[in-house]
Amino acid sequence: QVRLVESGEGLVQPGGSLRLSCAASGIIFRLYVMEWYRQAPEKQRELVAQITTGGSTNYADFVEGRFTISRDNSKNTVDLQMNDLKPEDTAVYYCRGFTIRGDYWGQGTQVTVSS
Repeated sequence: QVRLVESGEGLVQPGGSLRLSCAASGIIFRLYVMEWYRQAPEKQRELVAQITTGGSTNYADFVEGRFTISRDNSKNTVDLQMNDLKPEDTAVYYCRGFTIRGDYWGQGTQVTVSS
């Protein structure tokens, strides 16, 4: 059974930092492209960051150098370090892993940025 489980949910003040983690099981993790998405209330889900099987990274324009995605193939985890958080970063953050053989999502974890 494939599972992607996010953790790191939290409430943080503007300018603060938060680290999300996604633990994968049931897949050959190193073969999967891993991504973080987010969905704010009444908005469409959007891509935040991607890390390929080779470790190359891509970010949405709104990240503006504030977030870093990383993966640890020995632990089957992908993390998203978020710095200088803004109220508009408030959303449910989802982990996604995909290859040509499968496309899997986690259940999401809430990030709230508020003073």
